[in-house]
Amino acid sequence: MNIEFNKNEDVNKQLVYGVKTRLKKIYAGGGEKAAAKQKEQGKLLARERISYLIDQESEFLELGAFAAEGMYEDEGGCPSAGVVCGIGYVSGRQCMIMANDATVKAGAWFPMTAKKNLRAQEIAMENRLPVIYLVDSAGVYLPMQDEIFPDKEHFGRMFRNNAIMSSEGIVQISAIMGSCVAGGAYLPIMSDEAMIVEGTGSVFLAGSYLVKSAIGEDVDNETLGGATTHCEISGVTDYKQPNDQACLDSIKNIMSMLGAPESAGFDRIKPALPKFPQEEIYGILPENREKPYDMVELIKRLVDDSELEEYKKEYGKSIVCGLARVDGWAVGIVANQRKIVKSKKGEMQLGGVIYSDSADKAARFIMNCNQKKIPLVFLQDVTGFMVGSKSEQGGIIKDGAKMVNAVANSVVPKFTIVIGNSYGAGNYAMCGKAYDPRLIFAWPSAKIAVMGGAQAAKTLLQIQEASLKSRGETITPEKEAELLKEITDRYNSQTTPFYAASRLWVDGIIDPLETRKVISMGIEAANQSPVKKRFNVGIIQT
Repeated sequence: MNIEFNKNEDVNKQLVYGVKTRLKKIYAGGGEKAAAKQKEQGKLLARERISYLIDQESEFLELGAFAAEGMYEDEGGCPSAGVVCGIGYVSGRQCMIMANDATVKAGAWFPMTAKKNLRAQEIAMENRLPVIYLVDSAGVYLPMQDEIFPDKEHFGRMFRNNAIMSSEGIVQISAIMGSCVAGGAYLPIMSDEAMIVEGTGSVFLAGSYLVKSAIGEDVDNETLGGATTHCEISGVTDYKQPNDQACLDSIKNIMSMLGAPESAGFDRIKPALPKFPQEEIYGILPENREKPYDMVELIKRLVDDSELEEYKKEYGKSIVCGLARVDGWAVGIVANQRKIVKSKKGEMQLGGVIYSDSADKAARFIMNCNQKKIPLVFLQDVTGFMVGSKSEQGGIIKDGAKMVNAVANSVVPKFTIVIGNSYGAGNYAMCGKAYDPRLIFAWPSAKIAVMGGAQAAKTLLQIQEASLKSRGETITPEKEAELLKEITDRYNSQTTPFYAASRLWVDGIIDPLETRKVISMGIEAANQSPVKKRFNVGIIQT
């Protein structure tokens, strides 16, 4: 191992440590005082409920843990957007679990809460995963109701999705383990089955205070919408349980009786670990995002037996395409080559840039994977498409459009890992969030933006300088340096993986060593949803 490797290793391990440190704070939810209050009521915390529900020693893939981080600070913050979501195993069956965290503003819904819940439902619908809702929420956070209530992708979309999933035979089970108020009351009751915990669970369209205000009736919340009312009088809920544990045990029992899902038929053999140590990823990935490295060497630390069957190896070298296996699953890998390579014409090509021949190769490879019914894995470290007169005259727009078209129309499941840079149209061509990857995760080294920080800062500085000059203001070299630093710092803060994860541009930030787990669990989920559509690239055929 050389000095450069050791330096990279130290930096990348520090980045992973930083992620885990921030997660510990997020996992604390609304804090000790709020947690103690929930315990006093005999309730488990959201993550404790999930831990009790899922099979012992099974994997849980949390989604959106960083959602809303750094947002809503004026409101006291909203860790994990006040809801814990993820893919887990209950009675051996993979499912989507969504649990309100009542320690965060009593589980109230912020704008990002709605976005996160909708993302979890989207994943469940795409993969036909059973959904388990662990409900404990005070409803919409009223000070921000205009940002969560009326629009298409707001609160009401949840119940629309409930109805769609029900019509498509996707099982939904709800447990009312705390408050369930107003419009939120529809979520559990639109599920296939709903259970309620006696003494702590309640569900009603209007609480006692609102009832008193609206119609003058004096009634307590338990009489209005408690377990006895809904299990013995209204018939709204199906099961009454004495405590959280009994409620979760009941869900386990129901899940154990579900019929087997259909299979999409994606190929899997006995898994094998990479021959090269996965930990070497830390040393291979440069601490400087501009430095070149060999993406193939990194891939060998991710795939079974470190074997990659490269497609068109000597053509379009700025993108690596090939067939491999991850945890036994057959995959087609599309990855940006970050080392400087020589093209078929003998020209040197920059690492991380997509050239015409690479776009053409990638498009054809994506078509082949669709033909063979092989899931696609995109490994992003891209600065964009090549620019300049030579590239334009060579048809870079046409070849880039061909690749984007193939990605957009792909019918096999796609999974995206943002390893490093994810800039501009390169983000799109390499299956960014807008192109419907089943899952999209980032490494701590990721940067997502329309362009690199240095380029963007200089462009923004020119605009700002022109604005100042139009007002007759003189710009000194010191003022220019101050403006450049201010713009650069602000722009760079918006390119971090934390900024992206807080806004759910990615489903989470992972240790590179978790990459195989993410891909494997993602394909396992996708394998429950047979591919019904045929692949067709539309107007750009060749």
